[in-house]
Amino acid sequence: MDAKTRMPVDGTARCEGLDWNGLMALDSKDVPEFLTEDSYTYRGSDPIEASRYTSGEFAKLERERMWPFVWQFAAREEDLHEPGDFVVYENVGRSYIVSRQDDGSVRAFHNVCLHRGRKLRSEDGHADRFVCPFHGFAWNKDASFDAMPCKWDFPHLTDEKMALPQAQVARWQGYIFIREAAEGPTIEEYLAPLPDHFKRWRHEECTTVVRVAKAVPANWKIVMEAFMEAWHTIVTHPQLLPFTGDCNAGYRTWGDNVNVNLVPFGIVSPHITETRSEQWIVDEFVKYNGRSSDNYDADADPMAITVPEGMTARQALGDAMRAAYTAQTGYDHSEASDCEVLDGLVYNVFPNFSPWGGYMPNIVYRWFPGDTPDTCVMEVRVLSRVPKGQPMPAGVPVKKLSIDQKWTEAPELGMLGEVFEQDMENLPEVQEGLHASKTGEVNLANYQEIRIRQFQDTLGKYVSGAD
Repeated sequence: MDAKTRMPVDGTARCEGLDWNGLMALDSKDVPEFLTEDSYTYRGSDPIEASRYTSGEFAKLERERMWPFVWQFAAREEDLHEPGDFVVYENVGRSYIVSRQDDGSVRAFHNVCLHRGRKLRSEDGHADRFVCPFHGFAWNKDASFDAMPCKWDFPHLTDEKMALPQAQVARWQGYIFIREAAEGPTIEEYLAPLPDHFKRWRHEECTTVVRVAKAVPANWKIVMEAFMEAWHTIVTHPQLLPFTGDCNAGYRTWGDNVNVNLVPFGIVSPHITETRSEQWIVDEFVKYNGRSSDNYDADADPMAITVPEGMTARQALGDAMRAAYTAQTGYDHSEASDCEVLDGLVYNVFPNFSPWGGYMPNIVYRWFPGDTPDTCVMEVRVLSRVPKGQPMPAGVPVKKLSIDQKWTEAPELGMLGEVFEQDMENLPEVQEGLHASKTGEVNLANYQEIRIRQFQDTLGKYVSGAD
């Protein structure tokens, strides 16, 4: 107990009012147990060193001691729609070709010619052979060596020696992961308990319908951590407060690698103190989702809702969402809980993979370090369930935005572009602020920022060499 404030310092303090589990008890449907089971461990309240975000030496330790040993989300199955389709996956100085094989399997191998070191490919595409544009050395799509000009001049290079080095590949729910190190936990072990949670939401039935990547003038951890807590909504995203329970959110951590932020929608933020009706909440939600234009047709909009007497906004929105998703996909959503069709169930997997749970179109984030500690790339995907009985289409290609462009220059993001731009107003200033910091410290909340604490603890284990 802190002597001055008489508040607990062990992470047991919570926002006044309805917490996440209290809200789940009011859900109009049965909520899966894993969404109500608490999983919180107090990890201390010591500050984080600012140099973790600004130091080139720390970035070097990440590159050498962490990235080769973790599972990295490299592609989705729909990115490799047909045998011969490949994507180029690049991160922290490594470049891989991730290629679909004739039997449907996936291989990942280094995207570097073993002759003079030219990269074999710079963009995604389709190929059964990878021929180096420099001298014509060639490899098959399974990484085996195929041919070279003037073979008589290379008696010291056997076909076996010239096979491209391969990375480990794992697949789960439509996601394809690679790992450079040969040894380590299986993908199921690494992701636990994510597989148990997501089997209900079946991301393998989804395809990528939006994909945008943007260069950002801030460290990758700063940008990622901005998406690991909900309470910055108070100041950064005030337009969301009428229908977002930012401080009612739940936070869970499991082991070293997985955590979640459970953000309720369809309720008023605790920071709005005026009494508001349930209809007002729904109207604000509908208005924010782009339904205030002059040509808006309320009769054709499933979200144009009149909240019945005695029903909450969340229940009314949940009913509308269940009906809309059933009509769109052909899958029965009648037993899906309000939270699974409405709320932000934002999971993170160490170090840089963040899939949203639930039945709605799912957002997926990932973040990559830039060429310096002061830059990074953030990628956003939106997954949509393929209608029942229809074949899986290929995913859309990525749209790349430069460091000077805005998220709103990708209109396919809809309202998300505006939200991301509000975040971007903070993040470069955070980066500059940490460089200028006199204390050299970052202080974290005990509960609402526990996911950041877990991430930093796990990162510290890798860079320090601790088990």
